[in-house]
Amino acid sequence: MTAALRWGILGAAHIAARRVLPAIARSRRHAVLAVASRDPSRARDFGQRFGIGRVYDRYEALLADSEIDAVYNPLPNALHREWTERAARAGKHVLCEKPLAVNAADAAAMVAACAENGVVLQEAFMYRHHPQITRLRSLLRDGAIGEPWLVRAWFSFTTGPGNIRLDPALGGGGLLDVGCYAVSLSRLLLGEPVSATADAAYENGVDVRLSSLLTFAGGRAALIDCGLRAPLRQGCEIVGVEGAIVLRRPFQPEEEPAALLLTTSHGTTTVETPATNQYTLMMDDFAAAVLDGAPPAFPPSDAIANMRALDAVALAARERARRPIAPPASGDEPPATVRSPS
Repeated sequence: MTAALRWGILGAAHIAARRVLPAIARSRRHAVLAVASRDPSRARDFGQRFGIGRVYDRYEALLADSEIDAVYNPLPNALHREWTERAARAGKHVLCEKPLAVNAADAAAMVAACAENGVVLQEAFMYRHHPQITRLRSLLRDGAIGEPWLVRAWFSFTTGPGNIRLDPALGGGGLLDVGCYAVSLSRLLLGEPVSATADAAYENGVDVRLSSLLTFAGGRAALIDCGLRAPLRQGCEIVGVEGAIVLRRPFQPEEEPAALLLTTSHGTTTVETPATNQYTLMMDDFAAAVLDGAPPAFPPSDAIANMRALDAVALAARERARRPIAPPASGDEPPATVRSPS
């Protein structure tokens, strides 16, 4: 294995251009050798933009390149399993965009295929590598707000017409696109949920707004909401028996200092964390696993567990029984009017 991890990029996706390639350029542990796209002109433009010398018009050709150690898979959700398994059979390590798959069964098959072929597989949840998440977990371990019993997490935006996120055949929907972050963070803080209820609005077969209640052992819960037809917003609040912590930008803090607001009986304190590139931190963790044999910060089994929770939320939303609240029976007294003191 070389000193730098040699990458091939499957597809000329926006996330690769905007986030991953710039993050790779900031680290000496990576070198991008090739890109493949089924649109040759798009692949050429991508290669020229980032100085990538090898441009392939077929994913299979990239996987056949013996000098590539690892592939980044940012393809649509419904293609994650096929091309991750093909990459594993070609002996390539795989960093796969979140969510790892479209359901837990596919995620488990992908993890098994990579294990059988001796390659590293990682789900690209970059936010978990940011110092603010490390600091958050440290505060909770130290009892800063007492025992946490409630997590509220939200992530939404509005997408335009024709976006692949609105295509059910490609694994679209707000839950898989951004709701997966809220579920992932809730699990990171509270463990594995034991039940889920949910409701959603659908458009062309995909959820565009969704809210869910996840319950955990010991009377703990997570309230999440997400959407593709909703305001641009993200955030998280963790409520403990002795206080609360708020993260204003838990998933995309960009390259700016991030702040946690810690509120207890002593008042509110701002806990700052340094500016960084969370994608570079994620890429370097992946490189350490491949090149150094270090254990990954988050094993692929976590991705299966996250998909299991997402499956439960999706099923609950689909099976939601809409029962109208019965009107008052005839003769019932209307609620009393509460008047303010004069």
